[in-house]
Amino acid sequence: MPQFAANISLMYTDLPFLDRFEAAAQDGFKAVEYLSPYNWPAQELAVRLKAHGLQQVLFNAPPGGVDSASIDSAWNAGEKGTACVAGREDEFRAGLALALTYAEVLACPRIHVMAGQVPEGMTREAAQTTYLDNLRFAANQAARVGVDVLIEPINTRDIPRFFLNRQDHAHEILAEVGSPHLKVQMDLYHCQIVEGDVAMKLRKYLPTGNVSHLQIAGAPGRHEPDMGELNYAYLFSVIDELQYPGWIGCEYRPLNGGEPGGTSTGLGWLKPYLQPP
Repeated sequence: MPQFAANISLMYTDLPFLDRFEAAAQDGFKAVEYLSPYNWPAQELAVRLKAHGLQQVLFNAPPGGVDSASIDSAWNAGEKGTACVAGREDEFRAGLALALTYAEVLACPRIHVMAGQVPEGMTREAAQTTYLDNLRFAANQAARVGVDVLIEPINTRDIPRFFLNRQDHAHEILAEVGSPHLKVQMDLYHCQIVEGDVAMKLRKYLPTGNVSHLQIAGAPGRHEPDMGELNYAYLFSVIDELQYPGWIGCEYRPLNGGEPGGTSTGLGWLKPYLQPP
């Protein structure tokens, strides 16, 4: 049976961030993911996880910046990673070091490293060279603390000029880097927008063992997975058939998520998959 992690950056937004751990646990989630932990001390987040019996299964390395203030500034400025951006290698490495420190405290086994947007005037070939160099470094550093680095293809409708867009490209990158500590984060929402044929992509890539995390959202609206053109009940059966052992992150924006209790009222799709307490 699929196991789901609540993305508490996008879900439960009617609550202060630190209160969302409890809300997720009360709705039956056993794990959480989120975009960025850097506004809170790692130990404080660890206390929340333990208090509510939750696992931390994923978070992002900084989109830019090297500390909480500059990371916040980068995110507010719309930055989406520095891994493919030449000239920002030192910033990338400092951000990675901070992410790995958080991963150790939170006992989180994987970190998503966003590829970033190809700068105006830079060729994709040049961006790929920088990307590969940064990923080799990241995988090596992650291996030292037993963490995996994840890369995620993201559609260019949501993030124009984002470097990594297709599943086949992501797996080619893995082969080029050649590290067991570099894996793919496969978001079925992005996959549907860019490529479609989602079930066949799952059948092709899950058996490789190179997909370490899945994410879901309804397409095209990015709301609950039972809203939109994807048949998630069928896709979950495919995922089960393929014996995928990992987590499925609920990285969607609940349609009524900003209203009190709005996230919880939209969880009808989840009920068939909840384990008995």
